[in-house]
Amino acid sequence: MSRNKEKKKRRGLKIFGITVLVLVIILAILVGSIFWYINSKLSKMQTIDLNEEDLNVSSQVEENLSEYRNIAIFGIDSREDTYSKGNRSDCIIIASINNNTKEVKLLSVYRDTYVEIEGHGLDKITHAYSYGEAPLAIKTLNSNLDLNIKEFITVNFDAVKDIIDSIGGVEMSITSEEVPHISGITKAGTYNLTGEQALAYARIRYASGGDYKRTERMRDVLTAVANKVKTMNVSQLNNLVDELLPKVYTNITAADIFSLFPSITSFNITESIGWPYETKGITLDRWYGVPVTLESNVKQLHQELFNETEYEPSETVKTISNSIVQKTGYSN
Repeated sequence: MSRNKEKKKRRGLKIFGITVLVLVIILAILVGSIFWYINSKLSKMQTIDLNEEDLNVSSQVEENLSEYRNIAIFGIDSREDTYSKGNRSDCIIIASINNNTKEVKLLSVYRDTYVEIEGHGLDKITHAYSYGEAPLAIKTLNSNLDLNIKEFITVNFDAVKDIIDSIGGVEMSITSEEVPHISGITKAGTYNLTGEQALAYARIRYASGGDYKRTERMRDVLTAVANKVKTMNVSQLNNLVDELLPKVYTNITAADIFSLFPSITSFNITESIGWPYETKGITLDRWYGVPVTLESNVKQLHQELFNETEYEPSETVKTISNSIVQKTGYSN
């Protein structure tokens, strides 16, 4: 497979990570009252236990973020249902749930971001999953962003098309500018897109609006998927869940999901953020996206995501930030 095709596949992972979270919530809403039924479905997920003491959550961060449940969603470049070392996390999304308000904010961490990976030095954050699977990827996020992540969901690319195809596609309006980027579409109009077409639409980059418009398309596809799932009958939902859940790898247990049921309908996705806010590219042994600086980007993140107006990054973040500055020379 060509490098261009591989890159295009990886771009589509972002939308599926969010879709998994939304569909799990919708599933809980639709059939949450039938314990034995949901339990049998959730048992199809591939699960693993993590030692929370190894995830680099400091006591200070634990206290500061006690009101928030942060879940990491990884989209990996595996083409099979395997989640072992060697698979890079080309999509990294943090779903931040405010336990009091039930607001959910989504934070996308750019895959090429230059950070410290324990045991491997400064490197792209996408490589953390490849070096040490979900535990090292979570540890890297916690150490570099001052977070309290203890839970994760991992999916691979092949599930993206399957989930959209399993619901019969999604209806989207295509503009004349978008037509050349979607196979099988010859003119502007409204179409029921297949999984492959929907991903092509969501990942269009070389059109007006750039990445801003691209993320808007991703949200539009996600919304279309969620709305269609809500209209499905029990039989259709059953087929969808059977298709989706075996492709999910997580440490979130059925009991954890059940604990969300009393308040699940109150959840509301209020914001989607890309991080780091300020970056500069640099080519060393390869190209990296350097946060300028890590310290200031983490400070802004906590102000916007957690309303910590006077936030002061930890000494760990400051040390890593200084190392990045010394390596790249990018101090502002």
